[in-house]
Amino acid sequence: MSDHILREDDGHVAVITLNRPEKLNAMTVAMDRHLNEMVYEINNDDAIRAVVLTGAGDRAFSAGSDITDLDGYGTNWQYRNRFDARRDYARAVWLIRKPVVAAIDGYCIGGGLEMACAADVRFATPRSTFAAGEIKWGWHGGSGATQLLSHLIGAGAASEMLLTGDRIDADQALRWGLIQHLVEPEDVRPRALALAQTIASRSPIATQRTKFMVRMSKNIPLDVALHVENDSFSYLMMTDDAAEGRAAFGEKREPRFTGQ
Repeated sequence: MSDHILREDDGHVAVITLNRPEKLNAMTVAMDRHLNEMVYEINNDDAIRAVVLTGAGDRAFSAGSDITDLDGYGTNWQYRNRFDARRDYARAVWLIRKPVVAAIDGYCIGGGLEMACAADVRFATPRSTFAAGEIKWGWHGGSGATQLLSHLIGAGAASEMLLTGDRIDADQALRWGLIQHLVEPEDVRPRALALAQTIASRSPIATQRTKFMVRMSKNIPLDVALHVENDSFSYLMMTDDAAEGRAAFGEKREPRFTGQ
């Protein structure tokens, strides 16, 4: 296992740290494999109900892929099929079933931006900058850059970032909706963790279904989505957690959710 990807559990929250600060937390093939394994473990760990994703140090969340290590993905065909081989780190974040809160401090570039876009809520600091710089080198991102970014901030703003490769600052990212919270550096991880802990205090079945339904809102027609939402709601209302929620409301106490 690579020590460049760390996991520390805080109650029902898993904190994943990209731990290569001397290289701006740039991702290697080994880190990629480790993160994919970690995601599989988190998805199947009922004790974990939310995730915080962050980067070590104070210079970067992640600068994306370590370009010097890209040959490690194999042939062009193998690189194209990296999703199925569980060898794409941004895709790994996208595949986390539990809600993900990103704590961003510093550079959030290329694949780092794709990982941030794959999260559900994003905190950033005033010294954070964001870029999809691949166009400067002759390609565009292949793990969500053109798609997730467009869904998050709209086609016009995404096109400006994607077609120029230029960086935007945290204020612009906040205005465009790329991030939800702009906080001081010393607050970014505590605030992200606090939000993740709040999410983790809710019913894990309901939070995962809610995450799924938010994604469905971007993927299927509204009339169909409303039916899917109703089916999801009907299922949730029959769970033990929903029964506990109703009992807690009536008894004026905090619910004790079990994920059943």
